[in-house]
Amino acid sequence: MKNRWWMVVTGVAISALVVAYAGFSPAPQKKDIVDTAVGAGQFKTLVKLVQEAGLVDALKGEGPFTVFAPTDEAFAKLPKSQVDALLKDKEALRQVLLYHVVQGKVMSKDVVNLRSAKTLQGKNINIRVRNNTVRINNARVVKADIECTNGVIHVIDTVILPPK
Repeated sequence: MKNRWWMVVTGVAISALVVAYAGFSPAPQKKDIVDTAVGAGQFKTLVKLVQEAGLVDALKGEGPFTVFAPTDEAFAKLPKSQVDALLKDKEALRQVLLYHVVQGKVMSKDVVNLRSAKTLQGKNINIRVRNNTVRINNARVVKADIECTNGVIHVIDTVILPPK
């Protein structure tokens, strides 16, 4: 009788652990900048262009990087002829994409204290803060501080183009 009671208690305890574990979902693991952009679903054009420009490995690299990432809607604002021209000129495409990337992990609390930042393209972007709105050149930051294993993404509503 004593042995059977112990088996029932043990069985119930094991069942409770199995049920508890089945309902347990660990915190999602952070991904690198490219995988985060792919998973977000709103950067399909950006991801395609990064692939076309051969920058996937660089943006999966150690970093850290800060990426001002235009959404698909931001790319839709560009004339199709301009996007087509960039797809034909890989170096021009690389320059535009690198203009959206800053070396280092610059969080929103840091961005608000800056007036400009040098991009991986080599030219500076202008940073303005007014009425709790951050602008990178003419683009508005619509979501900030998407942390990645190798940096951070700030979502912008307009593609920024390097000065000629």
